[in-house]
Amino acid sequence: MRIILLLLGFMCLSTGSFSQSFLAKLKTLPENKPAPTTQDWLLNKMGLKAGIYQATDGKDIILSNGLIQRRIRLTPNAATVDFQNLGTGQQFIRSVRPEARLVLDGQTYQVGGLYGQTEHAYLREEWIDGFKKNEADFQLVDFSVAPLTNRLAWQPTTWTMNRQLPTGQELTLHFTSTLPSLRGIKVDVHYAIYDGLPALRKWVTVINTRSGKVRVDQVVNEILAMPEEESAVVGSPEEMKKPQKIYIENDYAYNNAMRYELSDQATHWKVDSSYTSQVNYNYQTPCLMEIYPNGGMGVTLASGDSLESVRSHELLLDSYDRERNGLARRQMYRTIAPWTTQNPVFMHLVSIDPAQVKRVVDQCAETGYEMVILSFGSGLNMEDTSAANITKFKEMADYAHGKGILLGGYSLFSSRRIDDENDVIDPITGLPDKGAQFGQAPCLASRWGLDYLQKIRTFISETGFDLLEHDGPYPGDLCASTTHPGHKGLADSRWVQMELQKGLYRDLNAKGVYINAPDWYFLDGSHKIALGYREVNFSLSREQQKILNRQNIFDGTWEKTPSMGWGFVPLTKYQGGGPEAVLEPLSEHLDDYRQLMMQYYGAGVQACYRGPRLYDTETTKETVQEVIAWYKKYRDILNSDLIHLRRPDGRDWDGILHVNPALPEKGLVMLYNPLKEAITRRIQLPLYYTGLTEIASIREQEGKAKTYPLNRAYEVEVEVTLPAAGYTWLVVE
Repeated sequence: MRIILLLLGFMCLSTGSFSQSFLAKLKTLPENKPAPTTQDWLLNKMGLKAGIYQATDGKDIILSNGLIQRRIRLTPNAATVDFQNLGTGQQFIRSVRPEARLVLDGQTYQVGGLYGQTEHAYLREEWIDGFKKNEADFQLVDFSVAPLTNRLAWQPTTWTMNRQLPTGQELTLHFTSTLPSLRGIKVDVHYAIYDGLPALRKWVTVINTRSGKVRVDQVVNEILAMPEEESAVVGSPEEMKKPQKIYIENDYAYNNAMRYELSDQATHWKVDSSYTSQVNYNYQTPCLMEIYPNGGMGVTLASGDSLESVRSHELLLDSYDRERNGLARRQMYRTIAPWTTQNPVFMHLVSIDPAQVKRVVDQCAETGYEMVILSFGSGLNMEDTSAANITKFKEMADYAHGKGILLGGYSLFSSRRIDDENDVIDPITGLPDKGAQFGQAPCLASRWGLDYLQKIRTFISETGFDLLEHDGPYPGDLCASTTHPGHKGLADSRWVQMELQKGLYRDLNAKGVYINAPDWYFLDGSHKIALGYREVNFSLSREQQKILNRQNIFDGTWEKTPSMGWGFVPLTKYQGGGPEAVLEPLSEHLDDYRQLMMQYYGAGVQACYRGPRLYDTETTKETVQEVIAWYKKYRDILNSDLIHLRRPDGRDWDGILHVNPALPEKGLVMLYNPLKEAITRRIQLPLYYTGLTEIASIREQEGKAKTYPLNRAYEVEVEVTLPAAGYTWLVVE
């Protein structure tokens, strides 16, 4: 069927008209708009299937899943004329723009686009038929439809909440140019729409089929002229609000901020001088969104080569509520990057002594832990691929696997100096050891960098390691070297290094290797990032750490799912501090050890329990076993969505609520008392996202359940007594 569509499409488009016989291969949407769903997709996604349709007039193609729709006019050239949230009716297109923009050999070209709109504050349907194409732009010549494809050959080997890769439909628009200088250059613009998610993915492929080379300086893969979020007579683009009900995430983010918005390197909000009826007198309203990588690409394509742009995900939101928008974003990650739902129970070991590694593996097997990570400072060197080193660590991995335990380890890439030949070259001074973001760093495309990537692949493959904890993945450093074998110069250095880094993570995912990395590579295969904390705080007292850790959990789970972040528990001295900061000897600090575990496991967050062992006495062992058994009993609900109840402030109770309407346990509440005396409180629990509508059965810990009627806001009020400096939990069924 896809081949038939391609052939018919080429015949119809090459003649400049779209025949009904061609578009008849696609289903027709009545009135060019699907009926919006009446269900809340965050509670029930059943039936929300993505589809690609023809419009009733045969001029447009429509992508929709009952939650959102994007409509693209196909003639006389391709351009998006409608992009809306079907649940709210909010329109995101006020002005028609090209579907993409390229800079090739220093010259700028539009891909698609229609012209003739004179009022850019809004778009009326009756205007569209009068719009014209520009012959100098890349012209639509074909399109194809296929099931959604996934970039990662993901092989989950740990506990995973969602093992389902995303499903949906893809539309590809094929463009060529009539300009003699661009003959043999093909451009594909791709759109993917997901089942059950109000989001689109968009990217561009540039293909060189001519005999000569072409340099791709830049690809702008998305251009949306959207209604403004606010009107202000004066104000700069930096000061004014950007549209709030569309969330953009690209696979081009770095800098170790541990938060996407601060890591994003491709979303650009711009002004629109053609929008002359805007309120801002200086035309400074930020209402034009473009996606392209900072620093450009600078990649030269030989004959037969192709290049893929940044991949953008556009999530349409239906609320200004922080929690609901966070839930939508977290559900997006669970859908488009299900590897982030992997969440093994791991311990950080500070030794590579084979006997100690085996002892800790045995402790993990006895207590229910699932993975040992040979931590920073342990002495592990993955860059040593000598036969002796490979044999040493393969024996450790084999022993762990024989006990049902996974084994992995730490490797540092950035924040280190190699030498003048291999370090990044500062574009300003032309010197090494001057221009790195974190002081010192090698270039990933240097000879050393390329060898490093191969050594990591070799070490993991030959030892059978199950995890890479990668500290300092490529952080975005530019490199002006013209002698490094992996890149040609400054122009392509960032793009090439980024692709090398992402390629490593995609390869490791295909081998079932889990990845901890303190940077935002989630869309290319990393599984976990730091929750967000200040390392020196772990030198503070255990009492301080308990409250600070709960604050870190509360703050770090608004946009990330619990499984996407790791915390930290120093069993031994870390970043300074005295005996009051550490847990060793564990048997002497059992209450603190138990509560720190319960805080993290109760949030669904794995912490790095860093030290030489998990227990030192039978009593300590029993404590660890009890906590892990509790976590595994409630593992599904603890890895489900999280509602923020009250932020820890050291003055009164604090707590969180896990919710999942698909489970027998619809909710699990964790409540904490930081005070030195017991307290009794009446606490309102918002249960809307549990899916319950009339009554809730709630029990404290394993006690007897009580029935509570839900009010009109889907809330119940419960009275709870919290022990001094302690905690409790409630189960909602």
